[in-house]
Amino acid sequence: MRRIWAVATNTIRQALRMKVAAIFIVLLLVLLPVLGYTASGDGTLKGRLQTFVSYGLSLTSLLLSLLTIIASIYSITSDIEFRQIYTVVTKPIRRYELILGKFLGVIMLDVALLTLFAGIVYGVVVLMPRFVKASDEERAQIDNEFLTARASLVPPQIDVGKEVDELYAKLKANDQLEAAYPRSTEEEIRKYLTSRLRLEKRAAAVGQILLWEFTNVRPSDPNHQSLFIRFKYDVSVTPPDEQVYGDWRIGDLRGWKNGTTVNTPVWRVPRRDPVRKFCEIEVPASAVAKDGYLAVGFMNPQFNDTVVLFPVEDGLEVLYKADSFLGNYVRAALLILLRLVFLACLGVMAASFLSFPVAILFCLVIFVTGATSSGIIESFGYMSRNVSTIYKYTIEGIIQLLPQFDKASPTQFLVPARLIPWSLIGRVVLVMICLKAALLLMLGLIIFSFRELAKVVV
Repeated sequence: MRRIWAVATNTIRQALRMKVAAIFIVLLLVLLPVLGYTASGDGTLKGRLQTFVSYGLSLTSLLLSLLTIIASIYSITSDIEFRQIYTVVTKPIRRYELILGKFLGVIMLDVALLTLFAGIVYGVVVLMPRFVKASDEERAQIDNEFLTARASLVPPQIDVGKEVDELYAKLKANDQLEAAYPRSTEEEIRKYLTSRLRLEKRAAAVGQILLWEFTNVRPSDPNHQSLFIRFKYDVSVTPPDEQVYGDWRIGDLRGWKNGTTVNTPVWRVPRRDPVRKFCEIEVPASAVAKDGYLAVGFMNPQFNDTVVLFPVEDGLEVLYKADSFLGNYVRAALLILLRLVFLACLGVMAASFLSFPVAILFCLVIFVTGATSSGIIESFGYMSRNVSTIYKYTIEGIIQLLPQFDKASPTQFLVPARLIPWSLIGRVVLVMICLKAALLLMLGLIIFSFRELAKVVV
């Protein structure tokens, strides 16, 4: 262990002597405070904070990722290129100890730099409200909608499989499939019918009531906190002023359903909101029953004269405070660190058998692909059927093996104040670190152990 530690400390000193490391560190030290001063967003205090956190953490993650790739590769390839490796391997140190020491040194450097720059971002976020002229309403808004960690509950998907089967069989019996869905496969038709029927279940005609029920709603402090019902309307006929009325009931509605008495208060909220825009209703968290039950009811009143729909993907969700902003921010930094650990393993593996420029290119391709994997896979659906099938069984399979960084991006949670669950971190640790990163590191150890570093010339 002492030999691994000695290599690690030497790797840190070697990385800090690199000009690119100095440039990245200076850039972050300068740009993060500047971003905090210049970020404007939508002009509100919440918008400024969201913009700064989004750009600040993204920039930190990007530059530290690039530095990790470069440092992990350079620490090995430079020793081989300048023949410093000969003075090391002749000492009582095994090759696997050398590789592990290089890896440990890069990770230690990442931890120190990430702690520094994540601390700067957090400090700016905490101090910005004190130096920005903002109303009491804006400060209350950031406390409820940004400087918090809200858990999200969405209505469960409605099972319409039986109805889809019946409707498909009816269309097929009447020879209407080709006319209604030309040049579509059975899978595509069933998918469309499923989406249509699910949307119909979330449509309210005039005078109709929709009811969503949630269980296991656990606000951290029900007596002093609020719940937020986030929703977005769509309509069959857009009103001239693009506004619709809604009569909401929020609370324990089991008494209303069953005709019994309940002790939990039920809040009635009549509102008028714009269509196709996200809106939020705030009610006290005491609306949640003691057993974690919560119901949200919506009635389409007579004033509307149009059908009101709630989109399946993002039509309605319940948000409540489940943790503090600091706790959520620590988990966000941990997600970035896990990404850096994977990239360090990737860099060490690439440097074990490739030269510096080739290893850099190899790692950058994997890094960029992993950062945009969801968009790449989604783009396959817009290709022709034959081309999409070829990509599905070739390139898509390869991309699925790579780490999908964009699915665990910390900013997609911090900016809308969504809770980063420990279950997500656990999945990232299990899949990206314990499986993929460990495999890369093991592969690098094996390759380097059998690599011929020099030839005997007679």
